[in-house]
Amino acid sequence: MTAVDADRLHTVSPDDLPAGRVRAGRILIWLASAVLVGTFLLQALHAAGMLAPGFATWRPVVYAYVAWGIALGIAQVLMRGEQGKRVLFVLPAVLFTVAMVIFPLLFGLWIAFSDWNLSGATGRRFNGLDNLRQMWTDPFYWNALRTMLWYVLAILVEYAIAFGLAMLLNADIRARKFWRVVFLMPLMLSPVAVSWMVGKSMLEIRFGPVASFARWLGWDSPSFFGTPEIARATIMVMDAWTFIPFMMIMLLAGLQSLPREVLEAVRVDGATRWQSFREVIFPLMLPVSVTVIVIRIIFKLKLADIIITVTSGGPGGATDSVTSFIFREYRDRSNVGYGTLLAMVYLVLIVISVTALLSLFNRLLARSHGVSQ
Repeated sequence: MTAVDADRLHTVSPDDLPAGRVRAGRILIWLASAVLVGTFLLQALHAAGMLAPGFATWRPVVYAYVAWGIALGIAQVLMRGEQGKRVLFVLPAVLFTVAMVIFPLLFGLWIAFSDWNLSGATGRRFNGLDNLRQMWTDPFYWNALRTMLWYVLAILVEYAIAFGLAMLLNADIRARKFWRVVFLMPLMLSPVAVSWMVGKSMLEIRFGPVASFARWLGWDSPSFFGTPEIARATIMVMDAWTFIPFMMIMLLAGLQSLPREVLEAVRVDGATRWQSFREVIFPLMLPVSVTVIVIRIIFKLKLADIIITVTSGGPGGATDSVTSFIFREYRDRSNVGYGTLLAMVYLVLIVISVTALLSLFNRLLARSHGVSQ
């Protein structure tokens, strides 16, 4: 190996860097951080009316954040050498995540504890815990939470249907590829398109084909959105028709990845189809089932587009989900402060619920595999 090759293979570690270079990197980080914090505090105090000097917009804070990110990258190279260059590959993604997630979250918390109605003439003003008290006594919000619970519980029925369809498409049936494409077609449509095609057209009470068929069967006034129970069930069916193919395709992929040797051994032992499903297929499919159910719950918690397009939460809020209620709080009442607080509380509830659900599923999976927690 020549001296040139040995020099190319040499990696500069932090211990090989001059002390002055490391000190310059630290000074650069401190100066950039001081500029960023000072710009942010100056604009925040100016926006709150506590300080006269300030900027017309928050754009200088964005410039200061970009300059801080560039300075942070340069400082990493100065302080850590080759390892700092590796950090540069990850640093832009981290800074983008902070800018797109952390900052809007902090801004949302700032709005949540304020009275800000876009139709008013006073603008935003801090009101403490008034929005939280209003939420606690708001019957429509609690009604939306109860309805959301019914929507989530309907996932169990959707899972059973999707599992049955996956088992059917995994069997040796005629035109299996054709039926796979047919069952996947609803997944290709957007929920808004489904809302207009089904909710606004096919289920229309006067001229809709489904309503006409219901009258032919003997239903005098087939109103699919007239009573709370029927309207809620109709929304569940429309949403399930859109997302059951998604659950089905994931379960079908799990079924196709099962070890064939185990299934053939069960068949040789003389087990019936129900016994092989209960004792072998379903336990082996538990990890895939957990993933499917959790993803479906996350999608269900965001249910709003079908409700907004078809019923707008009616009749009497019977079909309202939390997301659609928050949307109407923004759109119809222009109540930005109260709507933001509802969204923040809903976010906390989602994080707690999904975390508890994942913990429960992990225990069930460990128990099914005979592993003690």
